[in-house]
Amino acid sequence: MDNLYESVEQSAAFLRRKTEIEPRVAIVLGTGLGGVAERIRVSTRVSFSEIPHFPLSTVTGHKGDLLFGTLAGCPVVAMQGRVHYYEGYTLQQVTFPVRVMRKLGAEALFLNSAAGGLNPLFRAGDVMVVTDHINLLGDNPLRGVVDPRLGNRFPDLTRPYDHAFIDLVTEAALDMKTPLRHGVYAAVPGPSLETRAETRMLRMLGADAVGMSTVPEVIVGCQVGFRIMVLSAITNVNLPDVMEPVLIENVIACAHVTESKLGKLMEATIQRAFCQSSSGRIGIA
Repeated sequence: MDNLYESVEQSAAFLRRKTEIEPRVAIVLGTGLGGVAERIRVSTRVSFSEIPHFPLSTVTGHKGDLLFGTLAGCPVVAMQGRVHYYEGYTLQQVTFPVRVMRKLGAEALFLNSAAGGLNPLFRAGDVMVVTDHINLLGDNPLRGVVDPRLGNRFPDLTRPYDHAFIDLVTEAALDMKTPLRHGVYAAVPGPSLETRAETRMLRMLGADAVGMSTVPEVIVGCQVGFRIMVLSAITNVNLPDVMEPVLIENVIACAHVTESKLGKLMEATIQRAFCQSSSGRIGIA
């Protein structure tokens, strides 16, 4: 991927030949959350392996398909699975699909992920809307990228998460009587899970949940001008003084249990933001 801009252009051109959908919303479905794709009325399905320059997922629970269709009547493009830094990819490769989906015309980016809970008030099976993040990956997807066609080299991240979307998903959760947590997401490299000392440190830093994805996509999403919302499925909660062993199989299983309410919240937010309501009012589109 010597020329990132040209690679993005080539991938987008390939996908435009595959579908007539012009997406307004881009969706990334994380570990154990691929089933949320069942809510999408899919018109075109393209394997990551077919798309020029696209990275391929090597993780269980990440199918590796790009879906075009509608959700709540809104045209969307959705990644059924993603790739991670710990798979050996560079962060430029990890975030490449975000650039392509923006090039296809999407204006909003809805990211979903599985995360370990750090806040003692959280419970496994909760959904958290991310209000801020801490990047502990030791790397940045914009490092070494100098091309004004890709966006500002120094994007502002004082408000990376769209407050209007956060308000809408909060309203939806209240209407649906679904508990919704608000919190800070910390990104770590993985793939090993956290020690007790690391868990204590993360909580002291102000993190409410920890995961191995999401933040790189948010950084690039800000650079290319996406409005962003992130919903995380809390798959387990570990407190440093009473930690229990965590099995990745259990994490994936809990994400599957949580995906139904996470999907409903995401769909309701898209409907409120981009579709005409019964009162005739257009949301924030």
